[in-house]
Amino acid sequence: MPTLFSPYSLRKVTFKNRIAVSPMSQYRAKDGHANSWHLVHLGRFALGGAALVYAEATAVERDGRRTHGDLGLWEDAQIEPLRPITDFIEREGAVPGVQLGHAGRKASERRPWHGETPVDDEDLSERQEAPWSAIAPSSLPYADGWPAPLEMSEGDIQRAVASFGAAARRAQEAGFKIIEVYAAHGFLVHQFLSPIANTRTDKWGGTPENRRRFAVEVAKSIRSNWPEAYPLAFRLSATDWLDGGLEVEDTVATAKALKAAGVDMIDCSTGGIGGKERPRRMKIEQGFQVPFSEQVRTEANIATMAVGFLWDADACEDAVAHQKADMVALARELLDDPNWPLHAAAELGANDNHALWPVEAGWWLMKRDRLLKKLAIR
Repeated sequence: MPTLFSPYSLRKVTFKNRIAVSPMSQYRAKDGHANSWHLVHLGRFALGGAALVYAEATAVERDGRRTHGDLGLWEDAQIEPLRPITDFIEREGAVPGVQLGHAGRKASERRPWHGETPVDDEDLSERQEAPWSAIAPSSLPYADGWPAPLEMSEGDIQRAVASFGAAARRAQEAGFKIIEVYAAHGFLVHQFLSPIANTRTDKWGGTPENRRRFAVEVAKSIRSNWPEAYPLAFRLSATDWLDGGLEVEDTVATAKALKAAGVDMIDCSTGGIGGKERPRRMKIEQGFQVPFSEQVRTEANIATMAVGFLWDADACEDAVAHQKADMVALARELLDDPNWPLHAAAELGANDNHALWPVEAGWWLMKRDRLLKKLAIR
């Protein structure tokens, strides 16, 4: 059996293989509530053989949404619509996970197909979607043409930290078994971590230790509201790819601090702290972020997940077999082929591949293969 298809455990949760479905925002929620779109979107990945299915970035505060279409867990009424989704995922042998986040200065943004620019009065007239004010560690706009966010007060910070904990409680009630905090790609926790976005001089900024304080407090808040048996992960941007920004050595130090606060896994991504232009230092190719996963795993002594431009089964197998990561997460490739894990199993020579399919499909495929063999059709 390839390592990619061997079980893996964090705390008391066991994943049947090392393949995760990365959180993929759908922008189809109404007032943060899930609906049948989310059930079908996420459910098909459980049928397709992934071991961990993450729901998309889910806001812990209403004003922490990136767009009007984001999922939310800022109120109890949002719990019930998620239960059929987590129930289905779990019944089909996968672990349901959720990514909790706060957009910070990236809040009040249009959906991608509307331009990924700030919401304004035009959206109110065309789609009945009004803009709202964003908050951030410092009053620095996300990009050219964006409004400056309000600098967070001590009260704002404490409220946001508590909101992550409250959302974790709701996540448990909704049936999720693992939480990932969205601390990458320019979201609020990343904004506190990066000197590009955080120019504070109080206890929440000024030094690397102070800048990571918010992330650590978020981890503690979640842990106090999340079962001891369930794992907690953080998605970090291992580097900002910008001079004066975060480097992987900073992320190793953050991973160590988070581990001490009860975090079990680091999902290693990169970039996204500011602007829409790709940083010059960033060279995108298949598996380009895997080395960051390996370095954080080795130097911080914590489990890691590799993510980003992974689509080749052999490359994913190499990452986990050679301990560059403990799990891999795919997104776009799974949108194109929700059965990618099952096809990868066949490609890597996993034993009895048809048995990995839901029986409703597997028996048809075995019947087809027997017929093709009988007819000597290739």
